[in-house]
Amino acid sequence: MGSAALWQRSDRATVAGALPLQADLPLARVRRLGRPAGIAALLLLLGFLSVYPMAMLLYGSLHSTPPGMAGEFNLDGYASLLTQANLIVLANTVGISLVKTVLSIALAILLAWIIARTDTPGRGLLEVLITLPFFIPPILTATAWAMLGNAQVGTINLFWRWLTGSDGTLVDVYSYGGVIWHMMQYSTPFIFLFVVDAFRAMDPSLEESSRMSGATRWQTFWRITFVLMLPVTTSAFILSFIRGMESFESAVFFGTPVGINVITTAIYDSITQRGQPDYQFATSLGFAAMVLMFLLLVLQSRLLKGRSFTTVTGKGYAPNVTRLGGLRWMTFGICVAFVVATVVMPIGQLLLSSFFQFFGFYQLDMLTLDHYRAIWTNDEFWSALANTMLLGFAGATATMALGAIVAYITTRTTWPGRRLIDLMAWLPWMMPGMVLGVGFLWGFATLPHEIPIYGTLWALFLAYVALGTPVSVRVMSGAYQQIARDIEECSRVHGAGWWQTLVRILIALAWPAFAVGWVLVFFGIMRELSASILLYAPGTSVLSVTMLKMWVGGKPEEVSVIGLFMLALVLLFRWVQLRFIKSRLNTL
Repeated sequence: MGSAALWQRSDRATVAGALPLQADLPLARVRRLGRPAGIAALLLLLGFLSVYPMAMLLYGSLHSTPPGMAGEFNLDGYASLLTQANLIVLANTVGISLVKTVLSIALAILLAWIIARTDTPGRGLLEVLITLPFFIPPILTATAWAMLGNAQVGTINLFWRWLTGSDGTLVDVYSYGGVIWHMMQYSTPFIFLFVVDAFRAMDPSLEESSRMSGATRWQTFWRITFVLMLPVTTSAFILSFIRGMESFESAVFFGTPVGINVITTAIYDSITQRGQPDYQFATSLGFAAMVLMFLLLVLQSRLLKGRSFTTVTGKGYAPNVTRLGGLRWMTFGICVAFVVATVVMPIGQLLLSSFFQFFGFYQLDMLTLDHYRAIWTNDEFWSALANTMLLGFAGATATMALGAIVAYITTRTTWPGRRLIDLMAWLPWMMPGMVLGVGFLWGFATLPHEIPIYGTLWALFLAYVALGTPVSVRVMSGAYQQIARDIEECSRVHGAGWWQTLVRILIALAWPAFAVGWVLVFFGIMRELSASILLYAPGTSVLSVTMLKMWVGGKPEEVSVIGLFMLALVLLFRWVQLRFIKSRLNTL
């Protein structure tokens, strides 16, 4: 998530004591905002980040030769999608995503109900720990589970053989099950974040009325609770399904070695793993995947259009907490088991393998610090770390600044072109990272030599900004909508221009949301691999790419050291994010 990915979750800033909302901005102000130069620059930037790679993707799918070479236009790329092998790729992608999403929805609803509606001990801490896997880069847990679940020398199987005295295999992650399980580690917390708040917001009197009418708890759940949760679960289902279709790390680690290919790995293989890259096939498959995701988003909109699922009423109420009695320790155990499987075991495996000469051989005489010394003296690691930090800070700052401007135009003005700007800002949402990477790869390669973006950090920077813009726009739109327009008008009455008002008033009042969004975008950049693996060049590698290269090069122990370092960064920034959220709540 994906990427992805809590890339979809917004936080809203509320201004206490704000004056009542007024009408839209005066037309004179809108005209000042809509100066041709500024609006044209914004449209050009958004067009370059979203429309340009999409157009180049379409162009590449119809062109017979690589970028910059003479060729002819044809439909051979799309015709090749209809071969048996590629239809199997499509079936694998849809099937794996569907099974993963169904299982994740069921598990996420159970966990959300336990946290929001029961008296299970330690719910506050458990909620934080359940969401933590979403923020850990997928490549980190992929390497950990590749060492945990290896059929021959995986830690779980070694422990099982030691415990039972048998030679059998308990777990083999190199399978369909392994791909699905690794995807679930991210999709379950993602869906959990959607549904846990919905459980808290639901009026318990609706369920109580059902019970008083003679319905059992099971009937009440399916007839009342489940129906009222449909908007949230439907959105979460479709978004999770889309994120599953764009997943790369799970498939490349656990599927590719045993011949299980999906759309993202097929695109990656066609460009990087063949003697002659097949760009037309890659762009054709990427454009077809983008169209499919667009249709899914349209389906989501149509399913929810015109339907009413009111669960929050005007009268006050407290969330209904179910007293579980002795069963609360069972629900506590379910939550702990999820945290152990998705957080404790992967981190433990990274620690274990980083201190032994070879993973899978854990004798005391093989303890070593050589892997830490190797990483400490590895110039490629330090270069990748510097690139990651530079791109993370610069990319997150630029993305949130762009999102703040776009959100201002779309929510605080009546400029006629604001719908177009909003649409262009959201276009990357339906482009998986791998697909966007292919589009930019073609786009940057065909630019004039006077614009040297291809093969530089600028290529990664622009891709990260494009991927993060939908998140930044949503975060800042939610924050702006909670700020009364009277405050903005007072600033203008005192002579401030729209830019001064935006920076000194709106962003200043919405700074907690801006900060939370910044951390979310930074997380997304640290996690991103699918676009990075196509756009990096010598000297521009980032940590996720370096980890994949080392893993393929047979250095899992050194990958563990880098993974632990990345984990420390994730925990630091997650703590910062939670502190900002807490500071926001204290201002309400």
